[in-house]
Amino acid sequence: MLDQVRVLIEKAVRLRQPAATLADDEDLFAAGLDAHDVVRLMLALEDAFQIEFPERMLNRANFASIEAISLSIAEVFPSKLRPFRETPAERIVRAA
Repeated sequence: MLDQVRVLIEKAVRLRQPAATLADDEDLFAAGLDAHDVVRLMLALEDAFQIEFPERMLNRANFASIEAISLSIAEVFPSKLRPFRETPAERIVRAA
């Protein structure tokens, strides 16, 4: 799950450093995430996991770190932990 969230962060937003170099609990806002980025990231997460975050989940704390995002998805959508749609190119890169 953590790696899946990292991939989506890389696709959806531009941080000051690559998501792959961030610790799981590192503050994404300190790394450059802003309110507009949160919206783009939320939409990317909803699309990739085929979910819709309930309004109560749309807060800074749930998007503060890679770990927080993963825990939020696991808490509200436990059945969605595995289904992550990768492109064929991403599968090749991951397999290499």
